[in-house]
Amino acid sequence: MIEIEVPLADRTYPVVVGEGARHRLAELVPTGARRVAVVTQESIPVVVDPGRDHRVFVMGEGETAKDLSTVEDLCSQWARWGLTRGDCVVAVGGGVVTDTAGFAAAVYHRGIAVVHVATTLLGQIDAAIGGKTGVNLAEGKNLVGSFWQPSAVLCDTEVLATLPPREYRNGLGEMAKYAFLGVDDLASLPLDEAVAACVRCKAEVVGSDEREAGRRAILNYGHTLGHALETAGAYDLRHGEAVSIGLIYAAELAHRLGRIGADRVAEHRAVVGGYDLPMNVPAGLDPDELIALFSRDKKAVDAITFVLDGPDGVEPVAVEDPALLRSAFQPLL
Repeated sequence: MIEIEVPLADRTYPVVVGEGARHRLAELVPTGARRVAVVTQESIPVVVDPGRDHRVFVMGEGETAKDLSTVEDLCSQWARWGLTRGDCVVAVGGGVVTDTAGFAAAVYHRGIAVVHVATTLLGQIDAAIGGKTGVNLAEGKNLVGSFWQPSAVLCDTEVLATLPPREYRNGLGEMAKYAFLGVDDLASLPLDEAVAACVRCKAEVVGSDEREAGRRAILNYGHTLGHALETAGAYDLRHGEAVSIGLIYAAELAHRLGRIGADRVAEHRAVVGGYDLPMNVPAGLDPDELIALFSRDKKAVDAITFVLDGPDGVEPVAVEDPALLRSAFQPLL
């Protein structure tokens, strides 16, 4: 097992990576918890044993289940069962489960402990780490949520073998992002080490900026267009696939702003293409519709804000010229 700490002073917690990591759950559930609410989905073939009285609560499938009504349903079921503030929630699944169950845990009794057992590649390297929880509105992705750090995260690489090929590739879209955030030779690492390298990178960034006051925004590299594609809802894209297209768009935009050269754009295409991820926007895309959605992104405060590569690395950059945003779409159409 590889163990990494997310450094948050008195709230520091472990992330355990490796084959069979889920079997360490009982030792990582907070000692005072008498009951554990296990939240998962019908499609997830992973059974866990938290080592104490527990009950399984099944939520719906897909992004449509990641909403406020699911949070209300979970909290109501927990209340009827008698889950207390001293108990614990265990989220078993990918980002939809950890985001939703994590947010429900954050607001139930004004916050109870949560442990994530991430069962997808995307969840293990990104969604389950760092304490961002939330659900979607019709108006946009993750617009309602909170920062609620887990007590522990278990990344069992053994269960990744059960993923359909496209779901595994979905995680590679987030992994590609880390290649531009300082993780070297990522594609050449064995799976456990690659997952751990991404976790170390995210843990270091989260430890330096827990609530996204500044530096943590770099973890959203590729996500401004990615979230807009998902919010538009007309395209058959998984989150990681949308992010991979967003990475290429961000590189093209940075090139037009003079922040990077053509060779760096080519490097983005090589990394994304090396993971067999999409690099072009779907047919029928309306760039103006997506540009309008950019303003709903959580980074947008005074202007549309992108995370862009540049001479000092990846950083948030305000972009106010719609013509420039439109121009950056051309190589992706």
